[in-house]
Amino acid sequence: MNLDRLKANLDSVRSRVAQALDQSGRPSGSVRLVAVTKRSTPELVRPLISLGILDLGENYPQELARKFELSAAVIPPPRWHLIGHLQSNKVKKIIGPLGSTLVMIHSIDSLKLLDFVGETALAAGVSPAVCLQVNTSAEPSKHGWTPDSLLADADRIAAPRAVPVVGLMTMAALGTTAETARGSFVRLRELRDELATRTGLALPELSMGMSNDYETAVLEGATHVRVGSALFEGVEE
Repeated sequence: MNLDRLKANLDSVRSRVAQALDQSGRPSGSVRLVAVTKRSTPELVRPLISLGILDLGENYPQELARKFELSAAVIPPPRWHLIGHLQSNKVKKIIGPLGSTLVMIHSIDSLKLLDFVGETALAAGVSPAVCLQVNTSAEPSKHGWTPDSLLADADRIAAPRAVPVVGLMTMAALGTTAETARGSFVRLRELRDELATRTGLALPELSMGMSNDYETAVLEGATHVRVGSALFEGVEE
């Protein structure tokens, strides 16, 4: 494991985020870097934390649960984020067992799932924040609300639940460049603003941007960027 390479990668990502924040006139520290560990070994958790990365993201609930168990003794404990598709039959694998270390589910893609997650969290006595996934690229393979259906569901989204709806999430279309992804990010920000107006919810969070387009996402208002390969390239060689 090449820890010098990990630090160099992290320094590069942090620098580029800082430059994008400065370019957009946003304050330092207004973007949370979520290190996506889906292709990395659990042994990387401790080095990441030693470098100041506490927010760790996983695509798969079962993998998140496994890495949580293997890193349970790490101090300080990581803050876990589920960023991938969540099926109803996997909800109880992470809500409850991870306790308060599960801080956010980025990928709530339907009212049915939102309600079930809320019910499960209430029973478990926890309240992870949630973002609603919106398919702003109109790709058939992607999960989430369409822009129109999100706004149509505004009243039901605003209903009280044990989990706070704090914002929206999107992924740019496959094969896009940083620049061609911009439209998806702009659309998500606009939808967030309109949904906040309709519901009265604050919706401060925009989870958007990955390794190939996170700078553009920051320029367009991202508060969480989900970065994997840009951090871990060359680390486990």
